[in-house]
Amino acid sequence: MALQRAVMRMVRWMCNVKVKDRVPIKELRERLGINDVILVLQQNRLRWYGHVLRKEETDWVKKCMEYDVKGSRPRSRPERTWKEVVQEDYQACKLKTSRIL
Repeated sequence: MALQRAVMRMVRWMCNVKVKDRVPIKELRERLGINDVILVLQQNRLRWYGHVLRKEETDWVKKCMEYDVKGSRPRSRPERTWKEVVQEDYQACKLKTSRIL
């Protein structure tokens, strides 16, 4: 993932370490006291999903989550929906699946 590569480059830059020094990225993250960017994104998505689940049924955010778009999709590999990404986050964090997924 491009975002992860960019973050690793910044972490190396902040620690003043070159790739050829062969210092593991885990060690560099521990030095700086930061988490993996993928883990942080998963946690934020799941937190937002929890907020949406607790909304009332009449709330526009909850309605948007359940809205089905009419029409055909373009000819190519379909993009992942937000629900699919959240479901993958649930599985990655080994959580029980949600009632709405």
